[in-house]
Amino acid sequence: MIGRPRRSWLTAVLPSDRPRTPGRLERPGWRGRLRSLLDVHSLATQVFLLQALVILLLVVAATVALALQARHDSYDDARSRSLAAAEAFAYAPGTAAALESPDPGAALQPTADMAQRGAGVDFISVLSKDGVRYTDPDPQLIGRRVAGDISRAAAGEAFTETFEGDPQDAVRAVVPVPDSSGRVVGLVAAGIQVENVGELLHMQLPIVLGSAVGALLLATGGAALVSRRLRRQTHGLGPAEMTRMYEHHDAVLHAVREGVLIIGGDGRLLLANDEARRLLDLPADADRRPVTELGLGPGITGLLVSGTEVSDEVFLSGDRLLAVNTRPTAPYGGVTGLVASLRDTTELRALSGRAEVARERLTLLYEAGVRIGTTLDVRRTARELADVAVPRFADFVTVELLDPVLRGDEPSGLGTMRRTALSGIAGDHPLQPVGDAVRTNVRPMSTALARGRALLEPDLAASATWGGEDPEGRRRALEYGIRSLITVPLQARGAVLGLVNYWRAGGTPRFDEDDTSFAEELAARAAVAIDNARRYTREHAMAVTLQRSLLPRDLPEQDALEVAWRYLPARAGVGGDWFDVIPLPGFRVALVVGDVVGHGMHAAATMGRLRTAVLNFSSLDMPPADLVARLDDLVLRIDADQPPGTDGERAPVTGATCLYAIYDPVGGHCTLAHAGHPAPAIVDPGGRVVFPELPVSPPLGVGGHPFDETGLDLAEGSRLVLFTDGLIEDRSRDIDEGLAGLRDALARSGQTPEETCSAVTDALLPGQPSDDIALLVARTRLLDRAGTAEWDVPLDLSAVSRVRAEAGRRISEWGLADSVFVAELVLGELLTNAMRYGAEPVHVRLLLGRTLVVEVSDGSSTSPHLRRAAATDEGGRGLFLVAQFSQRWGTRYVGAGKIIWAELALGAGPPGEAVMAPGEEAVT
Repeated sequence: MIGRPRRSWLTAVLPSDRPRTPGRLERPGWRGRLRSLLDVHSLATQVFLLQALVILLLVVAATVALALQARHDSYDDARSRSLAAAEAFAYAPGTAAALESPDPGAALQPTADMAQRGAGVDFISVLSKDGVRYTDPDPQLIGRRVAGDISRAAAGEAFTETFEGDPQDAVRAVVPVPDSSGRVVGLVAAGIQVENVGELLHMQLPIVLGSAVGALLLATGGAALVSRRLRRQTHGLGPAEMTRMYEHHDAVLHAVREGVLIIGGDGRLLLANDEARRLLDLPADADRRPVTELGLGPGITGLLVSGTEVSDEVFLSGDRLLAVNTRPTAPYGGVTGLVASLRDTTELRALSGRAEVARERLTLLYEAGVRIGTTLDVRRTARELADVAVPRFADFVTVELLDPVLRGDEPSGLGTMRRTALSGIAGDHPLQPVGDAVRTNVRPMSTALARGRALLEPDLAASATWGGEDPEGRRRALEYGIRSLITVPLQARGAVLGLVNYWRAGGTPRFDEDDTSFAEELAARAAVAIDNARRYTREHAMAVTLQRSLLPRDLPEQDALEVAWRYLPARAGVGGDWFDVIPLPGFRVALVVGDVVGHGMHAAATMGRLRTAVLNFSSLDMPPADLVARLDDLVLRIDADQPPGTDGERAPVTGATCLYAIYDPVGGHCTLAHAGHPAPAIVDPGGRVVFPELPVSPPLGVGGHPFDETGLDLAEGSRLVLFTDGLIEDRSRDIDEGLAGLRDALARSGQTPEETCSAVTDALLPGQPSDDIALLVARTRLLDRAGTAEWDVPLDLSAVSRVRAEAGRRISEWGLADSVFVAELVLGELLTNAMRYGAEPVHVRLLLGRTLVVEVSDGSSTSPHLRRAAATDEGGRGLFLVAQFSQRWGTRYVGAGKIIWAELALGAGPPGEAVMAPGEEAVT
């Protein structure tokens, strides 16, 4: 750019056939301005014509709208005037009486003519109820029936309308004339002819058109002023010229291999082309920012701020040498400021080897930041450190870590170190393999650990410290060709995690002091990643331990279901999926599967809280829908107790899901309720798989929504499959594909629950899942009908002995003669209690399984409870006897009352001693 004629770069790219001179632009005369304004090729004229056309269309539209509005207003005014005139004449004194006179026309014609002139309407006619004219301004119409439908007025309703027909089109109103009793005795019609209504519109039209013309002239004048301003800004250029000017401008700025900067008089960057941005490494938001904030270096920043004119001045910018030329813009017709051109002259001098090495080290450090710490695994992070440094920095790298670090514990002192990673350019090296314990009391490693910084041994053959404790190992290493070493402690948060050793062998140059700082930087970055992995390992182990302690270890013994399960933790860590199998009274069994959002300690702890809550709620023997509703309330309270502003480990519980099912083996009936959880799969004995439709319900913690139950009747041998969403859905598979795969895996008859679990996990989970998975498979059984006995009992105390005797005989038939006495005693107490305090219907049921279950139901919802009976009380000890002789007893509520049940051990005989002393607990 030096040596060229003094022209602004912008002037150079502006196409023009006229010569341009520096200085102020000439001001053309009024004729020139007029020709420029009328030149349709200029951008200003095109904008003006477009604005004028838009304004004209708007004015025309407004004029039409005003005309239509005026016409509408005229018709409204005519209707109002006609109705007012008709009502005034109809309700005037004497009008009704005149209508009832022998000659209504003669009596009313003069009055109607006067009222017409006074009201300003074209006609007022008095009509009979049938529409025959008594009076009219046109005598020829008297006695003739009016045209149109006037039945509404004859019925007593006044109305207005625009009438079209003989004798002329008019806007008219028809009003009934009532007598003193309210009876319609005639009609009054008043109106204005349509042609007279239009005259009012014609009177207003000049005003509307004049206003439109005025608005058009005013808007056109404004558009002309805007176009004049635009013409000055564009110098009268047309669109094609401006497009060509922009293309030339863009070519100059972005195609040349020189950087161009324009600095304003206030020291702000106005323009920078692509080359300047590359050479100076300008930020994306550099435009309009002060030059002093762009980080260009003190030399070049001072030059650009000062505005000094220089030629080929060399400045250092980063790792580049730039030749800078500057010129002021003011003498060339531009704004006050500075234009600078930049050329990269770095290639003009030979780069030193040290600069090349520094660039490579920076690149290697960048790669280390990307490649080290990709996982939260301590051993893999150590291997990544070794792999990054070989072969670009060292020939061999060994990483030793303390044993507590490998386990995820906090390091305490310098104990045993174990070789965790080794990487090299060859495999026949003499270094200790991975897994060996490494001595830390040998020099120079012990010295580096004691100082807490890197230690350089540039020439191992000449070292007086290295290998003194192991002469044989020193000899093998030197014979192999290992010749230089840097040993660096791995430290994070002030604690030593281990040690990394960099080795060079063969013809590779020995390490020097510059290499030491790079080795420390590389080790420092790796130490942070290793410490993060160690802390994650510790937290993961704690979460796994917590979760295993919260999940069921063994399934309870029961006869209703054959159950198998699988729990698979997620790849990212422990989650909040859980399951449970809960025996209920009457040989029923509850199956539970749930899922807590998130992973880690918080998810595991939340899972434990929800599982404990389900166990407690199930002990109340409530229906599934009620249990899920109670669980929803609990989650709402848990979230409400969360303090605001806590960290991520205190995430809300809202979003957890749960499926709760109760299976009754007596009839094979299953009742389910869920909160946002996937529906279970039902596999019948023939292998047909269905996913029952469950009512839609939100997850736990949303609140304000009811939970509904679904009842299913399952054949014996059916499989009930409960699972969490991680089984059927992940990032690579949507839920429909997962359900289809699950259906295929389950569609085999004759599989045991254990075989079903294996088939499902093998088909859907070939690797470690990305989310926790809980799978629960239960095959149904039915209670033997021979082990069931039932009686309907009338509400009569005399029936107690009969039912008790029949129950005793049935128990004897079951081979439980030793249990007859206890069973009759318990049954008698429960049945007597139902007779005295319950309501019809009363029902007794005996169930034989692992235990003998006695159930007495009645229609009352009151629950008996134990109390302490006084020594003088005659009763109140019945339930105490039940509690003494049964393994457990309780009450559960059903739709039409309650059931009191007691479980008796098989073969339980009569007591040898009294089981109650006076004053012991009694029953009400």
